Amino acid sequence: MAEKVKYEESHLYRLRHSVSHVMAQAVLEKFPEGKVAIGPPIENGFYYDFDLPRPLTPEDLEEIEARMREIIAEGYDFVYQEIDEKEARQIFADQQYKLELIDGILSAGTDEYGEHLGEVPKLSIYRSGPFVDLCRGPHVSSTREINPDAIKLLSVAGAYWRGDERRPMLQRIYGTAWETAQQLDEFLAWQEEVEKRDHRRLIKELDLISFHEEGGAGLAYWHPKGGRIRQVIEDFWRARHREGGYEIVFTPHVGKAQLWDQSGHLDFYRDSMYSPMDIEGVEYFIKPMNCPFHILMYKTRLRSYRELPLRWAELGTVYRYERSGVLHGLLRVRGFTQDDAHIFCTPEQIEDEILRVLRFSLDLLRAFGFSEFQVYLSTMPEKHVGEPERWEQAQVSLRKAIEVEGLPYEVDEGGGAFYGPKIDIHVKDALGRTWQLTTIQFDFNLPDRFDMTYVGEDGKEHRPYMVHRALLGSLERFFGVLVEHYGGAFPVWLAPVQMVLIPIADRHVEYAHAVAEQVRAAGLRVEVDDSSERMQAKIRNAQMHKVPYMLVIGDREMEAGQVNLRMRDGNVPGAMSVDDFIALAQDAVAERRLL
Repeated sequence: MAEKVKYEESHLYRLRHSVSHVMAQAVLEKFPEGKVAIGPPIENGFYYDFDLPRPLTPEDLEEIEARMREIIAEGYDFVYQEIDEKEARQIFADQQYKLELIDGILSAGTDEYGEHLGEVPKLSIYRSGPFVDLCRGPHVSSTREINPDAIKLLSVAGAYWRGDERRPMLQRIYGTAWETAQQLDEFLAWQEEVEKRDHRRLIKELDLISFHEEGGAGLAYWHPKGGRIRQVIEDFWRARHREGGYEIVFTPHVGKAQLWDQSGHLDFYRDSMYSPMDIEGVEYFIKPMNCPFHILMYKTRLRSYRELPLRWAELGTVYRYERSGVLHGLLRVRGFTQDDAHIFCTPEQIEDEILRVLRFSLDLLRAFGFSEFQVYLSTMPEKHVGEPERWEQAQVSLRKAIEVEGLPYEVDEGGGAFYGPKIDIHVKDALGRTWQLTTIQFDFNLPDRFDMTYVGEDGKEHRPYMVHRALLGSLERFFGVLVEHYGGAFPVWLAPVQMVLIPIADRHVEYAHAVAEQVRAAGLRVEVDDSSERMQAKIRNAQMHKVPYMLVIGDREMEAGQVNLRMRDGNVPGAMSVDDFIALAQDAVAERRLL
């Protein structure tokens, strides 16, 4: 076990924060009339938002980067200073975004990134040479600590001020900074591979999913090939849940306002819910969660301890409002299908149930090709519901399950939701990036709000324990992660087209279709490329679409009743009987091999 180490406390964070100030100075020297917004460090780099008189060009970035190296060489110290409101407004008199941030700090007690500053908000600045910024740090002591050969400006993107599409569109410059030039080179090579695997590009190139502004932003359209993969995932998910003792349930897409009021969503979650609709004079909301519906089903009759635990799972489609500025392909959408389940059990059962869920989650994730995990245990925050004794029992159960499985984990002290502690599981993909997928979340709030009970062995009513758990998270986000993990080259069992039959000439087409029928009857997904293209062009096309198997058919194959197998990875096993190939492919699917 390790305490959670925050990136914000690292030297690299301070270094990148400092380079963002250097970049802002260089930009304002080039555009003196420019306005600056915010410029935080982020994972692997930093950004800064600007309101500038014209769009930036690649040549501008080169010029700005060159000036940054000159500023670094000038050796400015980063000097912290606390100031009063009058001085702050004088310093930033011509910087409208900074003035708005000052208002936020003084009125709402939040800093430039929306984080609460405590009971007594302070206005502070950092100076580095002629540049001054409203900032609370941290920074390195001087630009001398910055390696000029280890910085790089990467790109420019549009970003709405405060992420609000009703506010001005700013220009966001992304950059990166490292301690050594070698680290920078390694990062840039890695970044090139990340761009190749960008799911937003691949889902379009592979004809899997599309988005349509005219139909509504943040809503995914699953094409036939994407739909095939989704069906495989869903069928596998349902089969494993039935084996794991879950019952599959289905619930409505809308519910009365009074239901969301009772659940607390209207108090705590309304900004993320879509506007209500009027149905016969009653307000209904489209659901952002499935849990209140599962609770209503639980309460249809009096429950006995003999029935528990109840494990109810649902692939439930929900809708949550996200600002346009934060939508990001499949990773941040407005409509998505949760791989959701709720467990209702007695206090005596909770330890076994948590261990069972944890093992189930790891087993499911491994089936999709993930083998490295980061586990986080989030504990009771200062503001919470439920008795401390129940929290302690829940936290002990979560901790014990992690330790029984021998998983290294980090503790996020006070990081639990107000209604219960949780386990989060992050998976590491093929490029070493981590993605948060599984959440196992206790809930002391909803059982109380809905007065949930069961009759115990003593004949008295007791409050059940409730656990929310999502193993894949959502199908949309999980699919986006899968696309990037595999770079679109899905293992055979997931591939939308598992094989393409490639007849060399027109006289081989009829035989190719006959083989396709035989393969299709064996439960495999196959296409025939009977276009007029040459054989090599057909092979290249199949490789571009990342099809695992290519079956070339010429005179010899047709006469011998065979196919000539070429693999996506370049391996060429050669000629084999159709039955032998079918057996090979079926084994790869059954064993869920990577190829």
